Amino acid sequence: MIEVRLAGPADMPALLALRHEVFVVEQHVPVEEEYDALDATCEHAVGLVDGVARATGRLLAPNDRVAVVGRMAVAANARGTGLGARVLAVLERRAAQRDADVVELHAQVTAIGFYAKQGYTAYGPVYLDAGIEHRDMRKDVSA
Repeated sequence: MIEVRLAGPADMPALLALRHEVFVVEQHVPVEEEYDALDATCEHAVGLVDGVARATGRLLAPNDRVAVVGRMAVAANARGTGLGARVLAVLERRAAQRDADVVELHAQVTAIGFYAKQGYTAYGPVYLDAGIEHRDMRKDVSA
């Protein structure tokens, strides 16, 4: 069974463990760069498969009607299933509910195609973040 929703405090240990697996173990992001104080102020989404967290992302509160999605992570065995797109959609809806007109994100270059399929447009140069090539992307969520 698949469930995708905004996460609550009880979900956080599983979400942080998933992010650790994807970013720190798989992608070799330094631990000190993966975890930050923003986790406490962000809203998080979770994608569960049979009750196990397999996808997550977080939403920074809109500033000047621009919200930022970050820390999108999908377990290796759940990639390509649409779970990441469903988590992203939950975050986009929440951003719009919080009066954001635009959602921005910092996409790993290897994930640009995924985000483009979700309606995001890349802009600006490629840059390194945690040793991984990224490019900024944005999507209009005003309706």
